[in-house]
Order: sequence, then C-alpha cells, then structure tokens
Amino acid sequence: MTRWRSATATDVGLVRDANEDALHADPRLAIVADGMGGHAAGEVASALAVEVFVEAFHEDESVEGLTRAMDAANRAVLADAKENPERFGMGTTLIAVGLTIDGDGVVAPTLVNVGDSRAYQLRDGALRQLSEDHSVAEEWVRLGRLTPEEAAVHPRRHQLTRVLGSDERLEVDIVSLDVQAGDRVLLCSDGLSNELSADDIASIASAPAPLEDAVVALVSAARSHGGHDNISVVLLEFVEAERTAAPVRRTVSTATPPRSTSSGPVHASTRRGPTWRSGVGVLILLAVAAGFVGIMRWYAYSGYYLAADRGVIAIYRGQPGGVLWFKPTRVFDTSYPVAHLLSADRQALARTIAEPSLSAAMNYAQSLNRAWHLSQSTPTTTLAPVTTTTVRSTTTVRSTTTTRPKAAG
Repeated sequence: MTRWRSATATDVGLVRDANEDALHADPRLAIVADGMGGHAAGEVASALAVEVFVEAFHEDESVEGLTRAMDAANRAVLADAKENPERFGMGTTLIAVGLTIDGDGVVAPTLVNVGDSRAYQLRDGALRQLSEDHSVAEEWVRLGRLTPEEAAVHPRRHQLTRVLGSDERLEVDIVSLDVQAGDRVLLCSDGLSNELSADDIASIASAPAPLEDAVVALVSAARSHGGHDNISVVLLEFVEAERTAAPVRRTVSTATPPRSTSSGPVHASTRRGPTWRSGVGVLILLAVAAGFVGIMRWYAYSGYYLAADRGVIAIYRGQPGGVLWFKPTRVFDTSYPVAHLLSADRQALARTIAEPSLSAAMNYAQSLNRAWHLSQSTPTTTLAPVTTTTVRSTTTVRSTTTTRPKAAG
C-alpha cells in the first residue's frame, strides 16, 4: 500500500498580471502545469491540460494510463487552439506523479514530465532532482555544450524543446519513484526553481513543519527573491510506501505508428522482356525523384525563424530565403513591436533568429519583448517589505489526507 498527504499553493508573483499556472492534488494524483501564450491563452492551456489529464488517468491508473493521459491533454490543447484562433500558439508544461498499479497489484508512485516544471525528492534533509528540464540550455548541458553553471544564466534557458500544445507527436519522460515512508516529493513550476537555490528549497521543504506551512513558506521565499513568474507548488509526504516489482525509466512517444496498407504478399509479374525492364527503370527514377523532393520539402519546412514584418516580430516556417522552389511562409504575426527591442536584439532579428519549433519561436519572441520591458523598469527598495505582508492573502493552500481502501479480493 502506498499513501501520501498533500498540500498545494499557488501565487501570481510580483511581476505577472495573471496566474497561468494550474495544479491539482488528490489521493492518487498530483500535477503542476505552467501555461504560456498571450491573451490568457496560457491560463486556458494549463487549466485544460490538468482537467483532461485528471479525468484520463483516473480511467486507467497504470503506467500506460499516465502516458495516455498526457497524450489526451496534449490533443485537447491542440484542438482548443484550432477551434479558437486567438489562442494560436498556446502551450503548457505538465509534470505529474500518479500512484500506478502494476500487473501484480502493487501501488507505487510514477513520474511523468513534459517541459521545465520540476520534481524533487527530499529524504533526511537531502534534495534530489527527479526530472530533467526540456529546455534548449539543459539539452545542451546533456550534450556537453554547456556546463550547469553556464546553463543557469544562458539566454535560451527558458526556451522549451517539449511542451503540450506544440505538436501531435509528444515525447514523455516516465520514471518510477523509489520512496520510503517519511519522504517528501515536491512538484513546482519554474517560478519557484528559478528564484530559489537547491539548498533553499531543501531547507524549507524538509523543515519539521506541517505541509501547509511548508508550501506557504516556499512561495513566500520565491516572492522575496523577486517573484518574477507565477509560483506553484505541490508537496507530497508519503505515509506508507511500497516498491514496484518492475520499475520503469524511459522516454516514450505518443505518436501513432504508421498503418500498413498492404493486404498480403506482392507477387512478381511473369511478364518478361524490354517492357518489364523499362517499367522497373521508370519506377526507380520516379521513386528517386519523389524521395529527393520529399527530403527537400522536409528540410525546407523543418524549422521556424523570427523576422521583422510590418513593424512587428513575425514567425515564419521554413528556411530564410527558401530552398529551391519551397519558400518560407509567414505563420504568425506577434503583437510585439520591433521598436520595443534592445539594440542587440533588433540586429539579431534583422539577421533572422532560427528556432526548432513554433512554441520555441513564440517563447523567444516573448523573451525579446520581456527583455525590453525589464530594461525600461527601475527596481525600488520597497519591494521586500511589500512581499512579506501579502503572501498569505494571495496564496491558496489546500491539504488532503486520505487512506486508500484495501482492494477487494
């Protein structure tokens, strides 16, 4: 039997106008989602993803059920954006821990993750990160191109390589958790992990205090360190724990495998002579030509880039200048004026800025605009006193303690 107690807290922070995070905790499932996209689209994406994920998982509380729940949430965000063009480009991270049941009936915690929201495990005051960030900078760390210290300050550390709402094909990390009674597991949006060091998180989250006090203290500390983003945390404390007999640690794709169109073996023709040979030659030439065209088209439209268009930042799909007869297409005009960019960013935009996906391009455009706004603001010395007096009034805290009934039979 595996059981946990939980507490949650979320806060808008000190810079953002709205809270685009969403979270959930019940006796079997805990989730944190961090939405992105203008005009309240991020708030819609995160809330919709959490709602669909919860419903799908509780219909199948297995490891495979977690994967299918993530796929269902992704497709729901894509469908909503298609039906509502004003929310085009919205997306969300999602990290969740579910109590899954294996083939032997063992109930154990399993983690699934897409994006850069994080999961940490705390045991005896020590902190261990359970998830991997799916961002450009962190991918470069794993490839050896950056050190962790360089990634922490790299301008592309917030550009995500995986996100719900970007593509129907979704890669999901799945990890079985090895926990003991008394362990705590923390799920959080990057509004917490970007503000606090690992030592700060460990000290606050593992303090001998009620979970409700711990989540409030985490949010308060993130606000006092700047509160530049929405802050959301779910803190779990395991009352009982058992280990699964078949732990998993893998990355899976939710893409549907191609369906075969062949209904049986293909029998060779018995016709012989020049006509048969000519036909084969023509087919080979056509296949080579089609393959070449297909490869060129794939390459021509395999990426996105930012460029100036009619005074705003525009997003194009394709290669700058085009490839052969495949010309880039403008897919989205942002509302960010080119005039509202730092000088270096305007120069980079004039040369075009390449990105691997539409969501990455949207995120980078937002970061360029945000950098200009931050450069126009002037910090004040009255920030800290304000944060210490407003935390509890803007923070929502919820606690649950449940005992799962023993399964029949």
